[in-house]
This record gives sequence, C-alpha cells and structure tokens, in this order.
Amino acid sequence: MASNGHSRASVRTERQVPPTKASGGGNPPARPRASSAKRSSRVSVDDDNDSVRVRVAVRVRPKNTEELNSDFADCVELQPELKRLKLKKNNWSLESYKFDEVFTQSASQRRVYEAVAKPVVESVLDGYNGTVMAYGQTGTGKTYTVGQLGKNDPSERGIMVRALEGIFANTTAGSDTVTISYLQLYLESVQDLLSPEKTNIPIVEDPKTGEVSLPGSAVVQLNDLDHFLELLQAGEANRHAANTKLNTESSRSHAMLVVHVHRSFGGKKENEVSSLSDGTNDNLASHHVPHILKSKLLIVDLAGSERIDKSGIEGRMIEETKFINLSLTSLGKCINALAENNPYIPTRDSKLTRLLRDSFGGSARTSLIVTVGPSAQYYSETASTILFGQRAMKVVNTVKLKEEVDYESLCKKLEYHVDYLTSETDRQQKLREIEREQMEKKLKEQEALIVETKIFVSKYEYLEKQKNHWELEAKKLLKELNIQKNENDRLSQEIGHLEENFKQIKQQELESSTHQKILADMTNTYQKNIAELINQLESERSHCTNLEEQLSVMKKSLSDNIKSVQERIVDDLARENSKLNEIATSKIQSLEVMNRELLMEKERIVDDLTRENSKLNEITTSKIQPLEVMNRELLMEKDFLNKELESLKDKLLDEERQRRCLEGEIVKLKKFLIDGNAENGSKRSHWAENSTSSTLPFENPSKSHKSRESVSAQKDTISKIFEEVGLSNILPLLKSEELDVQIHAVKVVANLAAEDINQERIVKEGGLDALLILLEISKDATVHRITAGALANLAMNGSNQSLIVSKGGTRLLANIASKTEDPQTLRMIAGAIANLCGNEKLHVMLKKDSGIKALLQMMKSGHSEVIAQVARGFANFAKCESRGIAQGYQKGKSVLIEEGALYWMITNSSTYSASTRRHIELALCHLAQNEDNALDLIRGGGIKELIRISQDSSKEETRNLAKKALDSNSSFSSEMYTS
Repeated sequence: MASNGHSRASVRTERQVPPTKASGGGNPPARPRASSAKRSSRVSVDDDNDSVRVRVAVRVRPKNTEELNSDFADCVELQPELKRLKLKKNNWSLESYKFDEVFTQSASQRRVYEAVAKPVVESVLDGYNGTVMAYGQTGTGKTYTVGQLGKNDPSERGIMVRALEGIFANTTAGSDTVTISYLQLYLESVQDLLSPEKTNIPIVEDPKTGEVSLPGSAVVQLNDLDHFLELLQAGEANRHAANTKLNTESSRSHAMLVVHVHRSFGGKKENEVSSLSDGTNDNLASHHVPHILKSKLLIVDLAGSERIDKSGIEGRMIEETKFINLSLTSLGKCINALAENNPYIPTRDSKLTRLLRDSFGGSARTSLIVTVGPSAQYYSETASTILFGQRAMKVVNTVKLKEEVDYESLCKKLEYHVDYLTSETDRQQKLREIEREQMEKKLKEQEALIVETKIFVSKYEYLEKQKNHWELEAKKLLKELNIQKNENDRLSQEIGHLEENFKQIKQQELESSTHQKILADMTNTYQKNIAELINQLESERSHCTNLEEQLSVMKKSLSDNIKSVQERIVDDLARENSKLNEIATSKIQSLEVMNRELLMEKERIVDDLTRENSKLNEITTSKIQPLEVMNRELLMEKDFLNKELESLKDKLLDEERQRRCLEGEIVKLKKFLIDGNAENGSKRSHWAENSTSSTLPFENPSKSHKSRESVSAQKDTISKIFEEVGLSNILPLLKSEELDVQIHAVKVVANLAAEDINQERIVKEGGLDALLILLEISKDATVHRITAGALANLAMNGSNQSLIVSKGGTRLLANIASKTEDPQTLRMIAGAIANLCGNEKLHVMLKKDSGIKALLQMMKSGHSEVIAQVARGFANFAKCESRGIAQGYQKGKSVLIEEGALYWMITNSSTYSASTRRHIELALCHLAQNEDNALDLIRGGGIKELIRISQDSSKEETRNLAKKALDSNSSFSSEMYTS
C-alpha cells in the first residue's frame, strides 16, 4: 500500500472535482486515455465540493441442488427492468426495494463488471480513489463475483481480473506504473497473501491527511495481466477457507486487493531529443511542470455472515465466525451512522472499518454489490443483506482528485538535459577538432595546388613566348612568301619581256648569224626556266581545278540527294494520303449502311415493343380482374377471421377470468387449510400429509381414532371448500404449469379421497387418471409424496383397487420407490401397495408390476413408518393367500417366499414396534397355513417363531392362529418332536 511509497519529498494537491452526474453515483462515460493537453486543462479547474452516493447493486445466485430438492419456495422476486427486488416473507407479506442495478440468476460476469466496477475503474484511471466491495451471506457467490480467475473460460472472470485488464488497456508501460498488494483480515489480524510470512501487519493513519497505510506489506509492480493472474492465484492459495454445510469453500477471512496506479501527464516526453537540442534555459523554464496522478483501487471480498446452527461449523471455525460476524457488525454500525448523519462514526471498533475508512464517507468512489440466495429457508439472512444495501445507498462520499508535482520525473528530465548538453558539447568540440584537421589538410592541398599553379603559369608564359615567337616566324614567312610572290610576278614580267626580247632577237637573228648562236643558247636556257615555271603554274592550276571540281561534285550530289529525299517523302505522303482517303471513304460508307440498318432495327423494335405492350396491357387487364375478385374475397375472409379472432380473444379472456377465479379459490383453499391447521393445533407444516397418513389402514385404532378426532375440523373445512369450489374446478389444477398450484391441488384431492363418499366421484370425473399422469410426468418429490398418499386413500376402496392396477398404478409407484430415498414418500407408496395387497385378485398383477419387489426394496430404508406399511402389506398378502388355500382355488408356494420375504420376517418378527410386530406375526401365521410353505419355514427357523408367537403374541387371535398351524401340519409336529 502507500506505506511502501517513495521516500522523496513531494507536494500534493487534492482537488474535489465534480463527476459527470449530480445525482450521486453516476457512471463516468467510457473514454480513451486523456492527452497531455487535456490533463493540463483539468489541473486548472477550480475546487468544487461534490457529493457522490455509494452505488449498490444486488445479485441473486442460482438455486443449488439442496434448494432444488427442498420444499422451500423462493423468497425473492426480481424486476430488473425497474431495478427493483421484492422480498416475500409469506403469501401476504411482500416488500419492494429499489437498487442501482438488479442482476438475475443468469446475469453474466461481464455485465456485472461493466455495471458495478467499470465506472469505478475509469474513475481510478482519472486520478480518484475507488472501492468495489461484495457483501452477503456465505455461499451466495461473493468470491465468484469478485475473485473468479476464469482460467479455462475467460467469460467467467471476476471483477478483480477484469479491473486489472481495463487498467492495463488504458495505461502506458513507460510512463505509468501499476502496483498491487493482496491482504486478508483473519481473526482481526492483517496478513499478507503474497508474502505469507508477514502477519499482524499494523494499520497506520496519517494524522494530516487521514490516509490509511500498511507498512511492511508486500507491494509488487505488475508487468502484464498474466503476471497479475499468477500473483492472484498464489494469494488465493494462501487464503483461509473451509468446508461448511452452506459452502464447500467458505472464505474464513476478508480479502482485499489494493491497486496503486501512478499516471504522469503535463510534461514532454523524455525521448523528444529534437526539442531539447534547440532549447535554452528560457525554453526549459517555459515547459509544463510534470504532474503525476496517484490513485488507489480497493477491491474487497468480504467473508460471508453465517449462523452456527445452519452452517454446522465446530472447533476453530466457531472462533473464525465470531470474528467475521463482529467485524461485519462494526461495518454495519458505521454504515448506519453515516446513513443517519451521526456526528460520531465508530470506525475504530474494528480493523475492517479502519481499512474501509476512505470507502464509506471518505474521498473514494464506491460501488457495493450485495449477493443473496433465492430460497425462503434463509429469509432472515437475505432480508438483513438487503437492508444493509439499502442503508449503504444513503452513504455519501466526497471524491477528490489527487495529483502531485512529479519532481522525480522533472529531476530525471534535467539530468537527461545536462547529460545531453554535456554530450552535445563534447560532440561539438570533437567536430571542431575534426574540422580543424580537415582545414589543415585543405590548406596543404591548396599550397600544393598553388605550387602546381605556379609551375603551370611558368609553363604558360613559356608557351606564350613560343607562341609569340612562332607568330613572328609566321609573319616572316608570310613576308618572304609575299616577297617570293612579288619575285614571281617580277619574273613573269621579265619572262614577258624576255619573250618580247626573244621575238626581237629572232628578228635580229636573221641579221646576225653569230649573234644567233648566243641567243640560241640563251633562248634554250630561258625556255627551260620558262617551262619549269609554266609546269609549276599548271600544277597549281590543276590542283585548284580539281578542288573546285570536287566541291562542285559534292554540291551537286548533296542537292541531288536532298531533291531525291524530298521527292520520296512527297511520294510517300501522297500514297499514304490516298490510302487514308480510301479507308475513310470505305468506313464512312459502311457506317452509313450500318446507320440505315440500325434505324430499320429501331423501327422494328419500336413496333415489336408497341405490339408487346398492347399484349401485356391486355394480359394485365385480364389478370388484374381475377386478382381484384380474389382480393375482395381475401378481404371478406380477413373480416371473417378478424371476427373469429375477436371471439377467440373473448374466449381467452373468459378462460383467463376463470383461471383467476380458480387461483382465487386456490388462495382461499390455502387460507382455509392453514386456518384449519392453526385451529386444531397441528404440529406439522404439511397438514395434507398428516391427514393422508391418518387414513391408512392397519394402524393403531386408538391412534387412528385420536388422529381423526384431531382433523375433524379440517375435513369439515375441506367439505365446505369442496362444495364451494367444486371437484370439476380442482382437478384441472393438477395439470397447472405452476408447481405451487399443483401441490395444493393434489393435497386437496388427497384429503377428499380420504372420505369414501368422495372417492367414487373423484374416479368418475377423471381424478384417478389425473393423479396417475401427474405421478408419471412430475419430477417434484413433494408431488410424488402427496400423489402416492392420494392413491393410498383411493386404494382402500375395493372397486378402485382394480382400476389403479389396470391403469399401471403399481408400476408407477414401484418406479418412484426405486428413485427416491425420502421416507415420507416411501411410506405413502408402501401404504398404497399394502392396500392393494389386500385384494387376492390382484396378486398376479402385483407380482408382474414389481409391487412385491418394491416392498422388499423399501425395507432397506430402515425407517420405522415405512417398515410398518411394508409389514402391513405382507400381512394382507399372506392373509389373502391363506384364504385362497382354504377355499381351494389357490395352490403352491407363496409368492412372498419366492420373492425372499420370509427370511426378513423371521429375523425381524420381534425387532420393531408392537404394531409392526403384529403385522409380521400375522403374516407368518397365515404363511404357515399352507403346507407347501412348511419346508421353507422349517429351514428358515420359522418353527421357533411360531412357537414364540403361540405363547407370547399380544393378540389372542394371532396366538390361536399360530397354534392351529403347529397342530394341523404334520411336518411341524415331527420337527418339534425331533427338536
């Protein structure tokens, strides 16, 4: 609990926040976990005082086997739609109570959790304390409702498991924590169920806040739901439980599951590094201060209140019960004081009330579920539980939101921020060192690049100089070429001059022969030079001509190619265009043809549709007319059926009125019967059984006479009811679906059958058939018992005996006897069969229908009244056999000896009461009258019993009958002589 909380200092604020409903105990709506912004906005709400009422629900458990087999009716009637419970003390005392929720016997665990505990769990998730508690008598399902684990079937899980499941679904593993403690209050000692060695844990109350803590108790932080289930199973194994009459696993201690939920909100997540990396001291100061919601959920499984006389406890369990009842009484006193607004609340009278101080009248939102049983056997316990729940509904709590500044989370954030800044500084310094190294490296690279640039510049300057040099050389060459060209021009001019001179010289040659030779030599020389120069000029001209020719050829081929390509493209385009025109023309023609065909088809379809429409109109008209006729017929039939329905409703209403009249007569009948019992001082609760048993034959005459005198007033009352109600209205009630109506109806018939005057009318109006059908189809032990009594009364009349046997009554009675162990039912069945045994005509059918075997089987019950009826049946059977032997129409060994009854009669002839002994003695004496039975009597020791009967029997008639048998039978005489 809170005693093992953190040791750090914290500032706590408690604010009273209004719930969603002002009526008290309203359920907060289900919602997902609130965001940080939403939480922050809720912190700023102004303080408001708000009173929340304790919500109380009631749950009725199903009937157990013992209650199903008992005669007690239900004392609880539920109206879940009105949220009401009606408590019936008897048929005329009925009280109604309203609760916040009412759960029927078929209510699921899930529905109980959602209506009772889920609003409290959601409130705990919002920061409020909450309590869910189960209260009720032992064995009414408190532990099943609260602590069921539901291992094999999750739908069976109780409130504890479902509450933790809801908490885990709405919390975050990183920022929220869930811890539990599991304790029990045993013999006013607080013990730890998770650490059994921790006992007598002290309860400490904070003098300032009033909070209750348990220092030393184990507090376990949960990982998931499976972890919780393991802890809960271990805790349940350590809890004290015992086997009592009311519950096979009765809790002997109060169990308390304490769940602490811590939820943080209002701050930034620790993993948001980006926001921290850009933050400064100012930014850090602007952040929201983180808060934490601390809430506590208390789930209490109270031990059940019980009475020692009903639970059958002994030894140490009596001490446990004393402490349980004392603590529950203290809790009831506190609830009463809070409900009545008393200034003094006795919370310190018990450790239970100290632990629940915050749950009732404190700051927790509390839901209480009270569990009750349906049987009227525990009416007082059920009424006490209901009144406890009603008083608890008047208790008002003031819920408070509990939140703290989460300095631990803030410290962690600051430490994280410092660590982050330190690491960021180291990282920046390392980055600067790396950057410096990179700059140095780049500087060296730049220096090397500068050196290379200088070398390149020097090379460039050298090349520039070379370039200038070669430009000068080129200029020189161009100049020389120009000079050479000028020289050539000059030479050409000189050649022209020389040609002219040659012509002049050739003219002068004629004049001078001497001079001619010289000129011839000079001419040859000049001609050679001229020829060389001409050759050079021709070669240059030819080269230029070739180049011009190649250029003209290339231009011509290029223009030819361009023209050919243009012509080819134009031709291709023309061909494609013609093809496209042809295709388009053909398509257009085909589309026109298709369009004409579609128009023709459209016209044809329109004509067809017109014709079909006209035909359909004709067909529809022809069909509508008979349908209209049929509709009119149906309407007439409907009116007729409505009239019949109205008549049937009237009949049903008449039958309902008749049924209500019959029910009123039944109520009147019950009242008359109860008044008759009260007036005559009957000590038995079921007077019909008493009166039925009093009418059985072969009982003590004085006792029967006394019994008849004691019930004479009852018979007068029954006769009066019989005259007022009528047998025809009573017999249909035997077929009623309501068991209570059946039981009271068969009781009336049984009492009427006790009078000879009524038996013939009962059989005539079908009462015998109705009783046999009821005996066959009913599964209720009370119905079996009273029906067998009614048949026993009818079987006293000889005319009715053959009807009972022929309709299978013996077989039905034997079948019921084989299935029941109730001595009263067996007594009634044995009495009925005993009456039938008095009719010798029915002996064969009795044997065939297992009637004799049923009597022998009922002997094993050991109940004196049952054995008395069995002995009476044997006496009747043996008497009839003896009469048949004497009259000569019956021979052979007795059926009783064949069925094995002789040995029991011989061994028990002096064991039971006087009336039973007389019946057994009478049966032995009648069996001894048949010589065919002599050998079996001798072998079984019957001679000694016959001698004893002849001497010691209380009835002279029986003594004489025994003497007659001993004297008349030669086998007996010889056996006595031999012995």
